Amino acid sequence: MASVKEWGNQPLSAVDEEIFDLIEHEKARQWKGIELIASENFTSQAVIEALGSALTNKYSEGIPGNRYYGGNEFIDQIENLCRSRALQAYRLDPERWGVNVQPYSGSPANFAAYTAVLEPHSRIMGLDLPSGGHLTHGYYTSGGKKISATSIYFESLPYKVDPKTGYIDYDRLEEKAMDFRPKLIICGGSAYPRDWDYARLRAIADKCGALLLCDMAHISGLVAAEEAKSPFEHCDIVTTTTHKSLRGPRAGMIFYRKGPKPPKKGQTTEENYDFEDKVNFAVFPSLQGGPHNHQIAALAVALKQVNTPEFKVYAKQIRANAAALGDALMKKGYKIVTDGTENHLILWDLRPLALTGNKVEKVCELAHITLNKNAVFGDSSALAPGGVRVGAPAMTARGLKEKDFEQIAEFLGRAIDITLAIQKQHGKMLRDFNKGLVDNKELANLKAEVEKFATSFDMPGFDVTSMKYH
Repeated sequence: MASVKEWGNQPLSAVDEEIFDLIEHEKARQWKGIELIASENFTSQAVIEALGSALTNKYSEGIPGNRYYGGNEFIDQIENLCRSRALQAYRLDPERWGVNVQPYSGSPANFAAYTAVLEPHSRIMGLDLPSGGHLTHGYYTSGGKKISATSIYFESLPYKVDPKTGYIDYDRLEEKAMDFRPKLIICGGSAYPRDWDYARLRAIADKCGALLLCDMAHISGLVAAEEAKSPFEHCDIVTTTTHKSLRGPRAGMIFYRKGPKPPKKGQTTEENYDFEDKVNFAVFPSLQGGPHNHQIAALAVALKQVNTPEFKVYAKQIRANAAALGDALMKKGYKIVTDGTENHLILWDLRPLALTGNKVEKVCELAHITLNKNAVFGDSSALAPGGVRVGAPAMTARGLKEKDFEQIAEFLGRAIDITLAIQKQHGKMLRDFNKGLVDNKELANLKAEVEKFATSFDMPGFDVTSMKYH
């Protein structure tokens, strides 16, 4: 048997050169490129240290004070600290709100929340994917194919944006809800550039007898910094990822109301919310086993950073940068859905250019700009949709300001010109279009300029001077 020193105390570079090398390549990619994927961010070195800690060794099924295994005295302290900081981040009274920080990520958090409050085949309503919604809110295709487990296990009817304005059509939502009578209405999206009318949603939910759940995954950092409306005043349950605008590790949280419900007219006895036990039971043992303690500790670190004045400045800058990017692109004549943004992202409609999002995404990727193809209202294909989604959190984390995002708009405009030229020369078919990407000098020149621009900014999380690849 090998000694502990031989197998257990050697660095990654010595144990697995292949993986070490690939990680070094990925670090270089992150540093040298412009990261515009709205659901991604760069976390801090402190968060990464917690993620790579000895906490990964410990099993801790259950909740603090009630674990299946022994030896959890410090794990309990870490999880309780994380929960306390989560409530602090959103200015929540612990007598009125609780939080479960064990979900592995956002999609598991959503399904756990649904499992907690719904029976199988209960009716739900969420924003349609081509309108800026999320897969886990019940999406199925126009042909009826159920894509998400949410649509498999629950009966889903989507609501949509107004095709002319791009804003959510709350009147139509209410009309549908009164006919459909869902048990749960879900708000929050993955590509919706405007704020939400939570008061109106609450009124609709009450009118049709539904619970109201907000998935604030994309805007959770903005909500914490009071740069977006808070869903907590009006919603029963709030879920979120923690790695997007919150700038933490890849994990999830479920917030739930607790304590007495507001009395109804004529009610004489007090009634309490019963979400706490249901949510905790749904997370474990219903859907998950032992929580990832290294994630929870890393989340606690991120939440400590969220509870600082510096984070509020960061969140404000995210909004300013997203607005600057949208304005710069519109000045160039491009179509931005809803003519701008109130949050961290813009949705760029490429259909007036006769381009698809997958082509623009590919050209940008080869120029070391990462963004993602995205459906816009009226699209039928998720593989070749009519738009791209562009976000500001990651590059804002690297210190960029409005003028820098105006420069990014210049780079994006050049990427569009390259895409149009290739399509004109080689045709619209993807196999033909791809031929124009090979040895493309304009694309190579753009990539060189992008990398020179990106590497002029600081990189959080790791020391670029010690990287293997520059």
